Amino acid sequence: MDYVRLGCSGLKVSRICLGTMTFGREADEATSFKIMDRYVELGGNFLDTADVYSTGKSEEVVGRWLKQRDLRDDIVLATKVYGAMGKGPNDQGLSRLHIQHAVEASLRRLQTKAIDLYQIHRWDPNTPPEETLQALNDLIRQTRVQCIGCSNLTAWQLSKYLHISDQHHWSRFISIQPVYNALNRSIETEILPLCQDQGIGVIIYNPLAGGMLTGKYRRGEKLPSGARLEAFKMYHTRYFTDEALSIVERFVETAKKKTCTPAQLALAWILSEPRVTCPIIGARNLEQFNDTIKGLEITLSPEERAAVPAVPSSRWIGKDPVYDRED
Repeated sequence: MDYVRLGCSGLKVSRICLGTMTFGREADEATSFKIMDRYVELGGNFLDTADVYSTGKSEEVVGRWLKQRDLRDDIVLATKVYGAMGKGPNDQGLSRLHIQHAVEASLRRLQTKAIDLYQIHRWDPNTPPEETLQALNDLIRQTRVQCIGCSNLTAWQLSKYLHISDQHHWSRFISIQPVYNALNRSIETEILPLCQDQGIGVIIYNPLAGGMLTGKYRRGEKLPSGARLEAFKMYHTRYFTDEALSIVERFVETAKKKTCTPAQLALAWILSEPRVTCPIIGARNLEQFNDTIKGLEITLSPEERAAVPAVPSSRWIGKDPVYDRED
């Protein structure tokens, strides 16, 4: 496993980040522990979770694993804040009050004194960005958070946050977590150029397009029970279209010709974009994880990458790649 700097910070993370959204939901605790054990065995050091994942259960599973394995000092631990964690009017969003309550709860669930990368999960139209950034900067000064990042922002939103941070000499976001895959290339227009210019690390999620790029969803067939597109309407709306199915059919054939699985090709396609710091991979079981991560062994030249079936540059499949999703 190679290690890379996260943006222009001095923080070094493994080339693959392990996502934990399935933990406490599709993957029980024993399975989650096996996946994390295997990830560390391969040299991984970067775990990403969020308070909203299974309403805190994912963080709890990660916290117990870190405690039992005594690996806290070896792991770069990332989590997120924004989502509703209660029924009260201040139980979600990016207000100072919610951030303070949320970070304390995350620290407790993760059984740690500090979070290495604390990320806002999305844009909050109801909170001034100055309030959010000052609250995050205070967390860094209090050493409860080491670095801050963001997820699901448009280019103008990220630019606004960066400008305000520079104005007030507050800590800047060192990374962004956007969706990116062969069916959704929307970040190529503005996000990737902006991040390259500003030294922002790019942590990709959804590299398999909700499982679409594995080829398990087929035209005219019933969706597999429990699969992401069957369980979550947002994924079905985002990816399950005639255009996507046509691309996936050719994508699967290309993987066969390269004697790899579609999941491995999807990961290799992401890794071959030089402006990407690291993709996040998640799994419901150890077999899925072991399959996907072998994409690390595949190298695609620019010409080979361009030949892999995908939507045209800067486009996406389905509805607008909205930033109101859970992951």
